[in-house]
Amino acid sequence: MTAYDAIVLAGGAAERLGGADKPAVRVGGRSLLDRVLAACADAAVTVVVGGRRPTTRAVTWTREEPQGGGPLAALGAGVRHTTAERVLVLSADLPFLGGSTVEMLLAASGHGDLDGALCVDADGRDQPLVAVYRAEPLRRELALLAAEHGSLAGMPLRLLAQALDLARVAGDPLASFDCDTWEDIAAARARIREHGHVLDEWITAVKNELGIELDVDTGVLLDLARDAAHGVARPAAPLTTFLVGYAAAKASGDGGGAEAVAEAARKAAALALRWADETESP
Repeated sequence: MTAYDAIVLAGGAAERLGGADKPAVRVGGRSLLDRVLAACADAAVTVVVGGRRPTTRAVTWTREEPQGGGPLAALGAGVRHTTAERVLVLSADLPFLGGSTVEMLLAASGHGDLDGALCVDADGRDQPLVAVYRAEPLRRELALLAAEHGSLAGMPLRLLAQALDLARVAGDPLASFDCDTWEDIAAARARIREHGHVLDEWITAVKNELGIELDVDTGVLLDLARDAAHGVARPAAPLTTFLVGYAAAKASGDGGGAEAVAEAARKAAALALRWADETESP
């Protein structure tokens, strides 16, 4: 992946949320800020512009001047802490942003002499807070805007997007879904509990809570749980998967690994099938 730094804007008054600390609001058991930080986990440096909050990974904190000065002022404060040639810029209220969108933006920003790339939403509107900018033109335009207007405070973000030559990327239509109201929060919470999303969301939340960086084939574990439940007894399913995790951790010696999980699951599944065969045999 292309090397990049990330700036996450986590300020603002959240007036439409009644002044709630929006980045700390939880969706699927994780704060909105942590969900965004997970999408840019590969960044060399991650700068969060806003008040300090607990986060699941280390970040660099800074504040815009003056506080409450708006997204351009926040971006100006954040970019001073970056050194990479490309800068990913995100708002802290994107519950469905994924790493695939970040990769698409990085790829699109590297074409020709472009100054970067930004997402467009389902209605074709630019989303300059879901974007990758080349650092040199980004710094140049921020300096020009500050000189022209005397300050970046209160300036609309569209001025930056208009001044730069940016590719438009129509990625995942939910990537730029942001949570401005409690209705948006409710919609996000409902979506992650839909049948097609709930398992992936739950597994991600558990790994986040436990500090586990492990890509697990959930299909393998679900098949194992089914075999244990049907071939042995229903309570055998959770106990067997626990033992598989314990065995995988011991086998790998460093807290677990996808290959160790798969091998332990294979052995346990084979045992469950042998157990069922004995029960069904005359």
